[in-house]
Amino acid sequence: MAMNDSEKYIKYYFLENYLFSEVSAAFKERGFLAPEEFFAILIWKSNRSKTKIRDSILKNGKTVRGIMTEVSKADTPGLKLDILDSVPYIGIPIASAILSVCYPDDFTVADYRACAAIKKYGKEINGNPTASKTAYFEYLNACKELARESNLSLRDFDRMLWAKDFYAGANGLRDLIKGLK
Repeated sequence: MAMNDSEKYIKYYFLENYLFSEVSAAFKERGFLAPEEFFAILIWKSNRSKTKIRDSILKNGKTVRGIMTEVSKADTPGLKLDILDSVPYIGIPIASAILSVCYPDDFTVADYRACAAIKKYGKEINGNPTASKTAYFEYLNACKELARESNLSLRDFDRMLWAKDFYAGANGLRDLIKGLK
């Protein structure tokens, strides 16, 4: 295997690194995502949804480029979220992941782990950030505030929230290993 092939494929092993470096930069430069980049985000966030979303895009006569160009041109964060959320099977969690890759300083991922962990910082969100646009933006603003206070980037704060719940949350790693030596 040639060295170019190795570099071409190994980036997918560290998918998050690839997304937040190469894919994020490509979106900023072009104003759209290629289908491969878009679906790499979907697989990273919710692998089980990729086929339904692909079929929905095809059925509705849309293109990834068209959807993401529309997102790029949208004037407000709410409109960007609405465009993605309007694609069947995407929803707020997946839309927030796509927007987090494309706009890492402006959006963060809404998933059950991070949403559970933020409560430990005294932030009660009115509603479910994975199901309500209003709750998502309340959650996003709380994350931005806590990230600044913690001297972390929004992306690193999101990683920390996820990891905190993974380790110390309900049914987390800490609970799993209780009593083991």
